[in-house]
Amino acid sequence: MPTQIESARQGLITAQMEAVAKSENVDSEFVRQMVAEGKVVIPGNNIRHPNPVGIGKGLRTKVNASIGTSSDIVDYDAEISKAKAAQAAGADTLMELSVGGDLDRVRREVIAAVDLPVGNVPLYQAFCEAARKYGDPNKLDEEMLFDIIEQQCADGMAFMAIHCGINLYTIERLRKQGYRYGGLVSKGGVSMVAWMMKNGRENPLYEKFDRVCAILKKYDVVLSLGNGLRAGAIHDSNDRAMIQELLINCELSELGRDMGCQMLVEGPGHMPLDEVEANIRLQKRMSGDAPYYMLGPISTDVAPGYDHITAAIGSAQSSRYGADLICYITPAEHLALPNEQDVIDGVKAAKVAAYIGDMNKYPEKGRDRDKKMSKARRDLNWDKQFELALFPEDARAIRASRTPEDENTCTMCGDFCASRGAGELFKNDLRGDKI
Repeated sequence: MPTQIESARQGLITAQMEAVAKSENVDSEFVRQMVAEGKVVIPGNNIRHPNPVGIGKGLRTKVNASIGTSSDIVDYDAEISKAKAAQAAGADTLMELSVGGDLDRVRREVIAAVDLPVGNVPLYQAFCEAARKYGDPNKLDEEMLFDIIEQQCADGMAFMAIHCGINLYTIERLRKQGYRYGGLVSKGGVSMVAWMMKNGRENPLYEKFDRVCAILKKYDVVLSLGNGLRAGAIHDSNDRAMIQELLINCELSELGRDMGCQMLVEGPGHMPLDEVEANIRLQKRMSGDAPYYMLGPISTDVAPGYDHITAAIGSAQSSRYGADLICYITPAEHLALPNEQDVIDGVKAAKVAAYIGDMNKYPEKGRDRDKKMSKARRDLNWDKQFELALFPEDARAIRASRTPEDENTCTMCGDFCASRGAGELFKNDLRGDKI
């Protein structure tokens, strides 16, 4: 069975491409062309068919939510609830990142609970299984690793973050620059670096990249090239180790596309705002416009408890400059395993950020909704305001909790409502749709 990219190169518009075109209000031939060129991916699986989601050039920026157990907290029902809450809050994709408990069970139950494309990081289970079997994750056998990747694909994964870009040369760069202020923060990345250093061997995911692609191509699963050396502190942003891994991942994205596998490239991490544009332009240039999946970025290191906000600020910038998929950050980042409310707050903050980014990425089509909202506020048309809001139920609930004496105003201004007063002054001067 041909993959999405192979079908597109044959001139075929698949049902998934049609669905993406409809949801994005673009021509299906445009979607086919972008998929054929590797500039758009549609995460899916030829065994399980999630809702089609297009990620890439010319499409709105998508939001990913991540959930999963830890070694301290294993609650399967809670993870299912978080998965459903993420979907209800508007997440476009979901990553199941468990490292505690029965990993097969939680993965399969999460996949069954939602309609979203679900992704994961297979290194997590590989190293967990090695630790359980041998008492040492560094005794992981590469055949076990490839078997786990295949099994997870067969379970219905739509995309996989696989750390192929870490190799012995990137570790040398890390050492020669004097390590880092923030260290290494990717669980999969650290585990692979430890395995390589302990065994004195090259990363098998890099060394046998063609085998990785062959497995994912078999199921038409998108290969997301993991950012294992991403910066975990803004002072490590765009350092030599991070850029070296990005360079390798961009090369691999080209090779993977040539093999008929859909490819994503992953980005940071923590990054000051003045470096976001350069990082995205570099990735797009080196990868031939492969879709870019960014974790935020978190734009300052000093706001624990509010990192959904620091990431939303970075995400708006990354969306603006061309990132295609952003991973949410929750208020619990750096502090604890997220609960259901953290997931909801993280998704909504990221959705706002993506919307703001798209307003500026696509100004010719991205600001009409804001114009309509402005007019609804000017005219005190509350129903229209709720209709246009990103999260109408939240807006309704806030207003209902503080009901004004005059239903045309709100309790912020009451009798001193500026919109009402100005509307009376200029009611004969309205320019309708021109305003």
